[in-house]
Amino acid sequence: MNITKNKFILLFLCLILLLIASFFLALSYGNAQIPLDSIADIVINHLVYGIKSNDENGALYDIIWLLRMPRIILAICVGAGLSVCGVVMQAIVKNPLADPYILGISSGASLGATAAVLLGIGSTLGENFIGISAFMGALGISFLVLFIANLGGPANSVKLLLAGMALSAICSAFSSFIVYFANNMEGIQTITYWLMGSLAGANWPLLSKLVPLILICIFLLWSQAKILNLMLLGDDTAITLGYNLQIYRQSYLLITSLMIGTIVYASGVLGFVGLLIPHLVRMLIGTDHKYLIPVSALIGASFLIVCDLCCRIILPRAELPIGLLISLIGAPTFIYMMIRKTYSFGSK
Repeated sequence: MNITKNKFILLFLCLILLLIASFFLALSYGNAQIPLDSIADIVINHLVYGIKSNDENGALYDIIWLLRMPRIILAICVGAGLSVCGVVMQAIVKNPLADPYILGISSGASLGATAAVLLGIGSTLGENFIGISAFMGALGISFLVLFIANLGGPANSVKLLLAGMALSAICSAFSSFIVYFANNMEGIQTITYWLMGSLAGANWPLLSKLVPLILICIFLLWSQAKILNLMLLGDDTAITLGYNLQIYRQSYLLITSLMIGTIVYASGVLGFVGLLIPHLVRMLIGTDHKYLIPVSALIGASFLIVCDLCCRIILPRAELPIGLLISLIGAPTFIYMMIRKTYSFGSK
């Protein structure tokens, strides 16, 4: 049963408060613990008075403004983006087990990163050539999925899913082929760590491009809540109502692929968020995408902030790959939710 409007507003406000609390908790804790009053002074001095640092708080300013805050904002964007992509992907293919990587986009990103590290492809693109190559791989696979799914007739949810699974297997095979014949142990270690995901590369120039893109894409998808609800009912029902879902599926797939490719560029490959969060939210509020998308975005953002904080403090003077921690948390949680599932997916 879907949530009522009044309950949604109350839940939305609570999630905003949870996000704010997670934000300041992550700012305060780490290898160096910083009091909240010092954080407030630094933020106010920077935003209101334009004071960047001085002799007394120079080191704290660097930790707060140059290291932790960009990283937390990146976690918000990645968590919200992956969660919303998971919601939309599950509606596109009408499959509750779909996530942002079910259509082969993850394997495409992995192939791009593997080719960049071990073969040097894209090295002329600059110091971020690994991320750019992964982005191009993810985006390229999304176009191939659309092309193959449209062969022999219009694309539908089943053809999209099968095309994605086939291309995922092909990309994984090519990645394994490159790794097997590459005589570069350092490169193999680099690509393995990168594919586990990390938010350590966050910086303000990156966020200036990432944040607007993720926000625009999320609001675009949120505006399509009616069509996403219709997708869960099936093509036959949509046709009787005068909607051709083929065009919408292709448009939504391109938008989500753009988001995923950008996220892969910024943080590496992070799985499970787009699978776990939508299921959790459906258990709380139902399947109406008008409420499902914003709630998923907020919970996904808070979830990734907390996960990144744990990765920074679990090991002293070291950082645990965030993808590893998410998998350790997500897999048992998802199994539990499958056993205790109390919602219906789609029209059933």
